[in-house]
Amino acid sequence: MITPRIILAVATALVALALPASALAEGAPALEYHPCPVTVPEGTRCGYLVVPERRDAPDGPVTRVGFAVHRSSAADREPDPVVYTSGGPGSASIQLTGYLTQMFRERDVVVLEQRGGRWSKPRLDCPETVRAMLDTLESPGQAAEETGVIAAGATACRARLGVDLRGYRTGEIAADVVDLRRALGYPRWNLFGVSYSTRSMLAAAAADPGGTRSVVLDSFLPAQVNWYDDATRDLTDSVAKLAGQGWPDLPARFTAMVAALNERPAEVTTRDPLTDAPLTVRLNGDDVATVIGEAMHSVEVIPIVPALVDGLAAGHHELLQPLADAAGPGLASHEFGLYHAVQCQDEVPYNAFAQARPRLFTAVHDRAVCEAWKLPRSPASAAVTRAPVLVVGGQYDPTTPSRTARPAAEALPKGRFVEFAGVGHAVFLSSRCGRETIAAFLSDPAAAPPCDPAEAAYRVVRPGELHLTAAPYRAQLTWWPLLPFALLAITALVQLVAGLLRPRRRLPVLVAGLCGLAFTGLTADALYGVVAENETVLGVGVPSILLWYGLLPWACLAATVTAVARHRRTGAGEPAGKSTRAWPITTLLAGVVYAGFLVWWYVYFL
Repeated sequence: MITPRIILAVATALVALALPASALAEGAPALEYHPCPVTVPEGTRCGYLVVPERRDAPDGPVTRVGFAVHRSSAADREPDPVVYTSGGPGSASIQLTGYLTQMFRERDVVVLEQRGGRWSKPRLDCPETVRAMLDTLESPGQAAEETGVIAAGATACRARLGVDLRGYRTGEIAADVVDLRRALGYPRWNLFGVSYSTRSMLAAAAADPGGTRSVVLDSFLPAQVNWYDDATRDLTDSVAKLAGQGWPDLPARFTAMVAALNERPAEVTTRDPLTDAPLTVRLNGDDVATVIGEAMHSVEVIPIVPALVDGLAAGHHELLQPLADAAGPGLASHEFGLYHAVQCQDEVPYNAFAQARPRLFTAVHDRAVCEAWKLPRSPASAAVTRAPVLVVGGQYDPTTPSRTARPAAEALPKGRFVEFAGVGHAVFLSSRCGRETIAAFLSDPAAAPPCDPAEAAYRVVRPGELHLTAAPYRAQLTWWPLLPFALLAITALVQLVAGLLRPRRRLPVLVAGLCGLAFTGLTADALYGVVAENETVLGVGVPSILLWYGLLPWACLAATVTAVARHRRTGAGEPAGKSTRAWPITTLLAGVVYAGFLVWWYVYFL
């Protein structure tokens, strides 16, 4: 029999299911659910955590911090989820929800934006400072001599944002993590931070010991590290480590590259990340060093860095094109209003900004913004947690190196450090072994890595292995530069067929066709081998063996010329007007194709 009590109980349960968790937890911050702003896996809900902009002024304005929650459908679902936040500061997070659910299939995944981030409200973007940075790169001078335009951009950005930037710092971001756990109703969870967010996640663990089961810190940035003062050393140390891969002179070549480009900057035309219009930048040595440091975050780029540095030191400035094209979108990937707010309160005040070389332009720009904003310095603190902590780092990380991450990890009561060979920044995005190690740690914090962290995914390019050229990179952007290669292949195929039809009379034509197809096949095989191993290598060059393969088109041309000459001789005794007396148009065209290809091969491609 259905009684009023049963009806009331069912109604109460339905209301509980419909309400956000914050409504069920007395005193917890409010949640506002809304459609997810990006594509996410089925079973994911998105919303805002509504909290004071400044917790020391709780009656002031609120800020809405974006988040996504994916509930695991695994039969063996674990009760404690993973909560993740990207680094930066100012990097977006929610777009990684699907990636993270594949890493942690048996757990709920919570992805939290930083307050002021892309999927939070307000969004603290700052195109004014990005424009100022681009303006300094358009001129050949040193960034330190052009801080006026940076300060003007920073002032304009702050006036437009119109928020109290004192509420956007690491302490408040860490408190958002704790408040979200309370609002969602999870008794405890596992914290996962990368790069900058390792600071906020470690602070959250220290502030919420009862709600923290374990902590994963990827590319750890300890609070006691003065990042700007260490930046030049961290980059040059990472480059020096690559010297052990067969490039003993690499540190000296790096220094020579910086000095040469500081004396004579290189001009590169790329795309403006704000307008997508053509943009010509003039990169000096300090600029190029900064861009290389950013590029070394990628595990695919690290293997070509020695060859790239060596080539730039030798004057091959065309190799800067892929770096410049990749750097532009990177400037638009952060919310720089948030980035500067955090850096100006938590990092810049603790650095002396020594005049080391190369002088990275990011440090110059950040200091200029902070001098314009004049935000108060946050209190210095070094968070400590008694929860198990796994710290993972990349062998060649130029931003958060093992030199500082390892001792900081080992100083934690239950911390341990694992370094992954061949990796730069953000191990979980770069290394399958890294992802497997993190997942194993969450299942059992005492577990050893289930794979070999010392095994690199890619090998470093050796001296002499590449012929440096930007042509393959340009060919990836548009198809027409490959037209001569296609014409050669078609011509060789036609000659092969024609030669096979009458092999005795057309032997030179047959030889030309065989040479052309051999060249096509060998070249395609060499390039495919590079693509299969690491296609990024083609951004700076091609296998040196192609220089030898280039002798085959010469043989094609020689055989074709022989065919024309032979045809004239055999037709000399024929009556006037016979077709054999004329040069065969097809053979002449084949010769033109081969001659044109050789010009393209040596002048453009190589």
